[in-house]
Amino acid sequence: MARHFHITRLLDRGRFNDKVLRQLGWSMAFIAGALNAGGFLAVHRYTSHVSGIVSGMADAWATGEIRLALSLLVMLCCFVGGAMHSTWLILWARRQRLRGGYGVSMMEEALLLLVFGLLGAGLSLHKGLFTPPTVMLLCFIMGMHNTIVTKLSGGLLRSTHMTGIATDLGIELAKMSYFNRQANPRVAAIRSNRKKFRVYALILLAFFVGGVVGALGFKHLGFGFTLPLALFLFLLGLRPAWYDVKLRWRWWRGRLAARRSAAAAA
Repeated sequence: MARHFHITRLLDRGRFNDKVLRQLGWSMAFIAGALNAGGFLAVHRYTSHVSGIVSGMADAWATGEIRLALSLLVMLCCFVGGAMHSTWLILWARRQRLRGGYGVSMMEEALLLLVFGLLGAGLSLHKGLFTPPTVMLLCFIMGMHNTIVTKLSGGLLRSTHMTGIATDLGIELAKMSYFNRQANPRVAAIRSNRKKFRVYALILLAFFVGGVVGALGFKHLGFGFTLPLALFLFLLGLRPAWYDVKLRWRWWRGRLAARRSAAAAA
């Protein structure tokens, strides 16, 4: 049971001393960076950048480009819908007393990634037909992707929102560089959280590396590069989901054995 301790604790909350949460954070950031590169290749837009989507929607509305504004609104709604769907899966699993709700969400996202790869492959043949569903699906996927780490860390970590990560890095750097000139017993000294700093720096670096790998992968392999990304994501979610399956199997076998014992005693 000890080896599953970190996995099961991640159902409700994560702490910065949770090794698994840190690994999950940078792994998801790496995938997000690679997906962002794939999205740019497919539709020439970074679909994880919701601030850019909202700003573009406002500009399009102000300049009278209503069609563009509505298309950006659809992208925003798809991102929000993906976040809602992932949260529903996690909450449903929690209500069912399952430990790996986020694992199920990751495995479903991996399957959607394969669909994105198929749609992206069709862009070269029928761009007008495949572009809208490809963009909508990718925004939905990015919404799901960001929700998993956000939900597990209680909002402390993001896998796609590098603006927030960079802001948190700046806050911790400011605390590190702040000089406490004199001790004041009534005012606490400024102390930085180096664990947070390392986690944020690693997530930012993983997102960057994922973007580089994704750009190269999609450039040389095309949308077939979604296959290794989907496999990596599926394997990340498989362990906690499999843990639930084993627990339920043991519980079912225990109940079956109890019924047989009761029947034999009668």
